[in-house]
Amino acid sequence: MYILGLNAYHADSSAAIFKDGELIAATEEERFTRIKHWAGFPSQAIRFCLGEAGIEIDELDFIAIGRDPKAKLLQKALFVAKHPIAGIHNILERLKNRKAITSLDAEFQTLFPKSNTDLIQKKIHFIEHHRAHLASAFFASPFEKEEVNERQRRTKKK
Repeated sequence: MYILGLNAYHADSSAAIFKDGELIAATEEERFTRIKHWAGFPSQAIRFCLGEAGIEIDELDFIAIGRDPKAKLLQKALFVAKHPIAGIHNILERLKNRKAITSLDAEFQTLFPKSNTDLIQKKIHFIEHHRAHLASAFFASPFEKEEVNERQRRTKKK
């Protein structure tokens, strides 16, 4: 099973690819663009990761995007209510960013014009940003699920 993980349209845009839970490659787009903390679609990082895995985009099983626009809606609404001026600025920025996130189909079509766009769209899953950090740390670690659960139990007992 191949999983491509992306940090897109956020500082330090990047891509990582896993095969059966093993990290094959990971890189930031800034390595290719030479622009520090580059934020956008990590097209060159994606090509690099696929090349390292020796596969084409259509061979991926899942594409995980480290951003879920629906996450923490209540907290965001409360922030806007408490801080109207800063909140409006944040809303405008998020709307602009959301437009970029919803253009992923077009980005993939531009990057891989011969691929099946409908198939790629079905493979895309949005993951809450912080959970994506957790997953990348866990899946790249040498620990098994049982070991992590045991460590959690020991920590709770203290």
